[in-house]
Amino acid sequence: MLTRLQFRGRFSAASPDLLKPLIQRASDEAKHAVSNNVVMTVGLYQWGRQLFLYVESLVASLDPETLLPSLLPVLETWPEGETDRKWAYMYPVFYHDIPDSPENWKRGCPEKRIGRIALLRHESLFSYVYHHHALVREGKLCGDRYQLISLHEDILFSYLEEPRTPWNLCHDPQQESACIDDWMKADPESHFVPLPGSHGQNFLILPSLFNFGQNDPAAVRKPF
Repeated sequence: MLTRLQFRGRFSAASPDLLKPLIQRASDEAKHAVSNNVVMTVGLYQWGRQLFLYVESLVASLDPETLLPSLLPVLETWPEGETDRKWAYMYPVFYHDIPDSPENWKRGCPEKRIGRIALLRHESLFSYVYHHHALVREGKLCGDRYQLISLHEDILFSYLEEPRTPWNLCHDPQQESACIDDWMKADPESHFVPLPGSHGQNFLILPSLFNFGQNDPAAVRKPF
């Protein structure tokens, strides 16, 4: 099995001198998970105090608190129902493929693993979800096979890889999407709050604290 997951975390007001060694330790924990076949791909991206985690899990139930325990002391708590979590689950809203097996999902090391965020206007949040759910149900729109966009509160987190692998859920790139016309008529630009540094784009590319995949030379190491 292989399940794609995205989570959102937030640093407490900790000293940068304290964070640096813990991030390095978390990077080692991520490498350990890749080399021990717990995850196929993992990436952690930062926006201010906020963190965005992308994981391709190869185990039945992956807990980000267990995956990256070194970060727990410097993460704030998110309330989730009757429990409190250090990592908030982000709900998938858009993608171009669903992995049906680890073997089918394996690929070489990409040039880039990109994490991006976008901020939705509150009055447009459900419109965005409606149109992107329609695109997924239709399955005809082509894009990067490994892209995944998830939502938590009013923030979208997008993971993708470059060079991009054109794909759609129909597995037929000759299909033309009708739902994309409806999304264009809904004025996509009006759904987003401009973010400083995005240079007019709806999504802001984030710095990566680390990212690893099973075919990366950097991820091949002995378990500690």
